[in-house]
Amino acid sequence: MDKIYIEDLEVYGYHGVNKEEKSMGQKFLISVEIFTNLRKAALEDNIESTINYAELCYEIEEEFKKEKYDLIEKAAEKLANYILLKYSSVERIKLNIKKPWAPIGKPIKYAAVEVDRKIHKAYIGIGSNMGDKKKNLNEAIEILNDNEFIKVTKISKFYTTKPVGYLEQDDFLNGALEIETLMEPEELVDFLLNVEKKLKRERIIKWGPRTIDLDVLLYDDMVSSNEKIILPHPRMHERMFVLEPLNDIAPYLIHPLLNKRIFQLKNILEK
Repeated sequence: MDKIYIEDLEVYGYHGVNKEEKSMGQKFLISVEIFTNLRKAALEDNIESTINYAELCYEIEEEFKKEKYDLIEKAAEKLANYILLKYSSVERIKLNIKKPWAPIGKPIKYAAVEVDRKIHKAYIGIGSNMGDKKKNLNEAIEILNDNEFIKVTKISKFYTTKPVGYLEQDDFLNGALEIETLMEPEELVDFLLNVEKKLKRERIIKWGPRTIDLDVLLYDDMVSSNEKIILPHPRMHERMFVLEPLNDIAPYLIHPLLNKRIFQLKNILEK
C-alpha cells in the first residue's frame, strides 16, 4: 500500500493532567503515516488526485488545538478519527504524538503514544416482528447513520420470513446492512444493543418476538471467539433469512471460516 508521511509536525498545545499544562501549554510533535492509493495522482500529476499534505498539516494543528485533554492518548484518537472521516481515500493511519517537555521529573527525549486505526467494513443482520416492522427497521438504520463513527453503505431488500426456534410468534421482516465503521467489534456490539434498547426491544423469550434485532454477521475478515461477539456469526450459514438479504448486497463476500462466497452458501442451503 502507498503511503504519505508527515514527520514531527511541531504544534503548541494544551493537553496534560497537570493544571499548568492546560494553562501554559507546551510543544508537541505529531507524525502521521497515511495508507492510501497514490496511483491516480502519479498518473495525472494533479494535486486534486491526492491528499494535500500542506493543507493537512494546518488541519491537524487546528484540530489538535480545538480542545484540551488530560491524555495524549485521547488527542491521538481524536486526530486519527478526524483524518479518517474527512478523507475517504485514507484506508489506514498510524499517528504518533510526542511530548518532549513531559513533566515527569526525569531526563527523557520525549514521551509518546501511537495509534493505528482504519475504517472497518461490517455486515449487520436486521429484523423485526412486532409493531410496524418496516418502520422499526428504517428507524434502526437511521440511528446507525446518525452515529458519526458509522456509515450505512448498502441496504438489502426486506424479506418476510418465518420465525426460528420459538414458533408462536408473528413472521419477521429481515434484511442486511453493509456498514463502514471506526468502532471496534465490542464497541459496535454495545452500540447495537443500545439501539435495540432505544427501540424498546425486550429479551423475555429466547428467539422470541422483538421490535428490533441487530446482529453483527461479519467484521472485516475477523475470526473471534470472544464471548461478547463471536465472528463470523456462528449460525449465519444455516439461516436463509440471513443469507438471502446478505446475498443482495455482498454475493461474492467470502466467509472467513467456510471459505465459500455468500451466494454459494445460499445455494447450498436451498438444496
